[in-house]
Amino acid sequence: MALASPKYGAWLTSEQVHDLSSSLSDPPAYVHHRTEAFERFLELPLEPNPLYRGYGYFSGVDLTGIDPKHRGPPVDLPPPPVDSVRVVHDADGTHVSVPPELGDAGVQVIPLSALWSRGDEVVGPFLRGSEQSTDRLNALAGAVLNRGYRLEIPDRLRTPIHLQDITVVSQPHEVLSIRRSIRAGVGTQLLATEEVFSTGSVAAGQRLIASSTDLDLAADSKTVFLTVHAPDLGAVSVYRRSATTGPNARLAWIWNGLGGFRTKVRNGTILTGDGSAVEDFQTFYGAKEQSYDSSVDLTHVGTDTHGQSITRGVFTDQARGMSRGLVRIEADARKTMSVISEHAMLLSRGARSDTIPILEILCRDVKATHSTSVAPVDPEKVFYLESRGMKEAEAVRMIGEGFLSYVLDRTPVASLRWTLYPSLAARWDGKAIVWGQDGRFPLLPILSVTGTEAAPEWRFDSKLR
Repeated sequence: MALASPKYGAWLTSEQVHDLSSSLSDPPAYVHHRTEAFERFLELPLEPNPLYRGYGYFSGVDLTGIDPKHRGPPVDLPPPPVDSVRVVHDADGTHVSVPPELGDAGVQVIPLSALWSRGDEVVGPFLRGSEQSTDRLNALAGAVLNRGYRLEIPDRLRTPIHLQDITVVSQPHEVLSIRRSIRAGVGTQLLATEEVFSTGSVAAGQRLIASSTDLDLAADSKTVFLTVHAPDLGAVSVYRRSATTGPNARLAWIWNGLGGFRTKVRNGTILTGDGSAVEDFQTFYGAKEQSYDSSVDLTHVGTDTHGQSITRGVFTDQARGMSRGLVRIEADARKTMSVISEHAMLLSRGARSDTIPILEILCRDVKATHSTSVAPVDPEKVFYLESRGMKEAEAVRMIGEGFLSYVLDRTPVASLRWTLYPSLAARWDGKAIVWGQDGRFPLLPILSVTGTEAAPEWRFDSKLR
């Protein structure tokens, strides 16, 4: 028997959208945008491209009763890290902490409550790209926007900036729709960690986490943006991450997916500046009824730009995964080098994954390649480890962890594999990653950036790997 179609009108009403807009004192431009986003939410499909509608795996999503205006008590927090900017999104609002020395140097973090009163010169850049929602869930994220900030790093600031961005859902039917707009000035270095957790009962109903990030990277800037997604199985999550690179800018997107019920990730980077480079690394571990839907778009516009996307997922039980990557090389993007790699490992008969790489090449003077695979664990590798005294389950786990570590070891963050391993081990053991349980907080330590210079294999006269 076919499943009944979700009643999207029961998820959210126009009255709720209007009340949210009034409570946040939206500027006129965003009042209109919210109304349009709500209308698109009711009209658009979950997946706009008919070629992929059979792969979305968004059955079971029911956000009936969500309340974007509801507030609750703030979550418990450990002391802020020294010399780092910290932004926390919870049921109480958005809380910002900037060290005095960075504030004196010109680093600004403007929360949503203050942004709306700033005028078009601030509101305009913050809203850039907000009209890009082409599917139902991204339109919903725009309609219920209730958290956000603008981070501005001044040109030629020599101090590396560490940003710790924490999101914790803690209330039944909670909505945290966050928009962050970041400008990294000329010659600056930024390491941002976005960490998403949850607390409270899963049985209370599904909750919505919407995260929208826009990076404006000036010339010679170096940025690493790491997301650790580890909420409970009651979370429906929508991510939109986009960036535009200036001349010789370096960017690394890193995604580590561990939790959530249904998760959609959309990454888009436009390499406009000559000599700029982007690396997009994604890992997923899916178990039980989880599903991940990931899309990576790399658009090469400038000359001598370099792109690399590596995605790997491990899926067990009834988990589902889909990763699709698109590399588009424009007609004037000479001496481009771009690589896209998407691979998945299935640990059970009920698991499924689809990988879809695409190249659109409009310029001859380029080098581009792609690779993809979906397969179970290699039985010969399992047999080899068993012959060395391991049990089958231990052998499969070691192979799976190594499969994901292939990606983490290539990121420009020191010891990232070992930093993330406790969370991966907890999920592999079937344990939830709970915020604040017994006074413990699964936060990342202060990380350091490595390998920000272009690697030798990025030379155009070298062989693609």
